[in-house]
This record gives sequence, structure tokens and C-alpha cells, in this order.
Amino acid sequence: MMMKLMNISPTMSSPSSPPSSSPLASNSISTPPSSALPLRTIPGSYGWPLLGPLSDRLDYFWFQGPETFFRKRMEKNKSSVFRTNVPPSFPFFLDVNPNVIAVLDVKSFSHLFDLEIVEKKDVLVGSFVPSTRFTGDVRVGVYLDTAEPKHSEVKNLTMELLQRGSKVWQSELLSNLDKMWDMVEATVAEKGKATYLGPLQQCIFNFIMKALAGIDPAVSPQIANSGYIMLDRWLFLQLLPTVNIGILQPLEEIFLHSWAYPFFLVRNDYKNLYDFIKQNGKEVLQIAETKFGLTEEETIHNLLFVIGFNAFGGFSVFLPSLLDAISSDQTGLQDKLKKEVREHSVPGSGLDFETMSKMELVKSVVYEALRFKPPVPTQYGRARKDFRLTSHDSVYDIKKGELLCGFQPLVMRDPEVFDEPEKFKPDRFLGEGSKLLSYLYWSNGPQTGSPSESNKQCAAKEVVPLTACLVVAHLFLRYEKISGGSGSITALEKTK
Repeated sequence: MMMKLMNISPTMSSPSSPPSSSPLASNSISTPPSSALPLRTIPGSYGWPLLGPLSDRLDYFWFQGPETFFRKRMEKNKSSVFRTNVPPSFPFFLDVNPNVIAVLDVKSFSHLFDLEIVEKKDVLVGSFVPSTRFTGDVRVGVYLDTAEPKHSEVKNLTMELLQRGSKVWQSELLSNLDKMWDMVEATVAEKGKATYLGPLQQCIFNFIMKALAGIDPAVSPQIANSGYIMLDRWLFLQLLPTVNIGILQPLEEIFLHSWAYPFFLVRNDYKNLYDFIKQNGKEVLQIAETKFGLTEEETIHNLLFVIGFNAFGGFSVFLPSLLDAISSDQTGLQDKLKKEVREHSVPGSGLDFETMSKMELVKSVVYEALRFKPPVPTQYGRARKDFRLTSHDSVYDIKKGELLCGFQPLVMRDPEVFDEPEKFKPDRFLGEGSKLLSYLYWSNGPQTGSPSESNKQCAAKEVVPLTACLVVAHLFLRYEKISGGSGSITALEKTK
């Protein structure tokens, strides 16, 4: 972990109960302890072999969509814990078992992060594992369980690189944000509207590559111009069987969700990125070998996955949802954010993480965006042993080897924990609301947790919210107001 960032990040205790404003707090006196809760058979069904998974897959991708899929089954079973199937499945995924136990409330969901009872080996996207050819035939850290020796080496390397990157993280982010907004401004001025995802992804790619790999993409015109597009294609092909695209059906089901796509379609992209790091990242490669015992090959493949999947992929999902929430808000939030940002910013001294730690509303908005639309929608864990899982109202027997699946957008709208859970509330985490951070899961663990080699919590758990705070603060130092939504900007009123 980046010690500099940990030292200035807000200190949050891990309360034994949520704040008094939370529905869970008001119910806690009458809710019996887990030992007194009824033992219940897990409801739901996997259906007939082949047909059950196929039916669920069509509901998940076509007839209902992921969120409605889980909601309807939760209502039908009158339980937040139930058996179902999740894609991918039949016909061309014969080595994938789609049977899962869904855990859709905060209490049952939390079991996914207790590594004494669940393991995380090869469960990033459930039972489906993309071909290791996408990562040079190396099982990268995200697929390793904490019990596997290589996990600690890879996790410690990642935290070391984050620590080193803290020296340039802020400056690289801010300079690339200026370039991004210059591009967006020019397009809005010319066309009256700008889709910002492309410029944003280029911004993310450039600053992440410099901060984590220590390489300026500008040393290679090809990587500087197209590196982020290469990562997009590489990510897309791996996750395609599990992602709801929303194009014309049944074409999506027939051509996109029926089989895993082969690596050779992005082989040249991946080789270009691999060679770029091999040729220009000598310092990082040496650190990985001398300090953590990782070979050059292991290091490059793991570094590309951290950069491409965790950092680039995560920010590419999260930051647009944050910007959309701000740019489309009609409640006066922008004026409040602008006031706080400018009150805590010292003219001429720039922005930094220490300044961000004082911006309570900005932090609350970032946390609420993480709650409202978590960048990783599903979490999985496989039972290491037989154990009893507890929800708010029942206890269930889980057998060794069963796969648990949490759909995070629903878990983070648990009405037993979050007041008005379907509403985006910018001030939700202010004051006493900060205690709700114990129930904010977006990073493979709670916001009050700490990443370490012994867990699977995101190594950048502290860095991501603070980076998002920098994005918001930079926005309201540069602009008086922005308008837009759904990935587009329609108007920008620049600060004079």
C-alpha cells in the first residue's frame, strides 16, 4: 500500500453497528443473533441439466438483464440467498459449471471476503476462466488464491509499484486531465456535444503507465496513440461471454455469448504492449526480480493485467459513472462541490491528496458513486469447507466446493443498511454517515479494510477514491459548471 496515501486518507473505524440513521441500526435490537436465526434450506433451483442454465442465460442477457434477473429471483424465492445459474453456459462452455448460490444482502455478501471459509482460486468471473494465453500462459495474481505462494509475491510487487508511483501519480493525472478536457472542449465547441470516453481512456492509460510502469507512452508513438485501444480489445475479448452488451437480439446471444473468443484475435496488440514494457521498463523488471523473485515474463504479464484490467478497466467504468452523476445532477450539487473545492484549494499550490482529505463532500460523492454503480458488478468465492452462511434473517448450510456469487449493484442497495438505497445521495457518507463505509464493498473488501498479501482486497483501495476526488476537484477548478450525461458533455462553462 502507498504509505503516503494511507497516512493522509480519512481514518474510519470499523463500527460494530451502523449509524443510527441506518435502517439496520433501528432493526438491530429486534434482530436475533445469528445463533437464534432459523436454519433454512437454500431456495431456488438449477433446473434441468443444459436446459436450466440455458434458460437462465437467456433471462440474464436477453429477456431480463442482469439486475432484473437477480431481483426477480430474490422476489420469487423470498430470500436474498438462493440457487441459480449465471453465464456463461451451454452450448460451448462444457468445462464451465454455471451453478451458483447468489448472496444479495450485505450480511451474506460479506462471507465472500472471509478467506478462512472461501477461496479465490480462478473465480474472477465465476467458474469461467479465460484462456491463459491472454496472459502469456501465466496465471496472474488476480486468479491466485492467497494460499498459493506466488500470490504474496505478486501482491507485494503491486503495492511496491503503487508506493513508487505516488511520486508522480498526482502530477501525471492532472496534466493528462488537462489534455483530456482540452480535447472535450474543442469537440463541444465544434459539434455542440462530445463523447468523453475515448479521451478519458487515453488520459487513464497515459498516467497509469507512467505511475505504475515508470514509462512515458510518448517514447512510442504507436503506444501513445493506440495503447488504450489495444487494452480495450484485449479486455473485451476475455470478458465478452459474461458481459451484457445490449445489441440486437438474438444476434448477441448467437454470436457473442455462445463461445469463448480466441487469443489470436488480439495477439499483436498484446505483443506490442508486452514488448513496450520489456524494452522500456527495465527498472521495474529489476525490482521485481531482485526484491520479489519474479521472472521477467511473470512480471510483465502481471503488470499488464494490473494496468489493463484493474487500473485501466476499473477507472474506465467508474469515472464515467461519477462524471455522469455530477454532470446530470439538477439539485445544485455542482455549486456545493465547487464551493468546497475552492475553499480548500490554495491558489498557485495545485491539488494533492492531502488537500483531497479535507474535502468531505467530494469524498462522499465519490463513495456514493462507488456504491451506486460498483465498477466490478459481480464477486465470487468458492467454499473451502462446509460452513453456515448468515443473511439478515436466516442461516444456510454451504457445502465445500459450492460457488457463491454476489451481484454488487443489488448488495449495495440493501435497504437494511442504506436509507433510500435506490437514490443517489451525495451527502450519504458525511458525518455519522461515514460509519457506512464499513458496508461499502467495491474493492473486494470493505472500504474500512486494508489490502495486504494475505487478502484479495484491491491494492489500490485507498488510491482509487482519492484519485477520483482529484478528478472532481480539478473539474471544479477548471469549470464553473458542466452539463451532460450518458458518457457525453453538452456544455462547459469555463472558469474565468
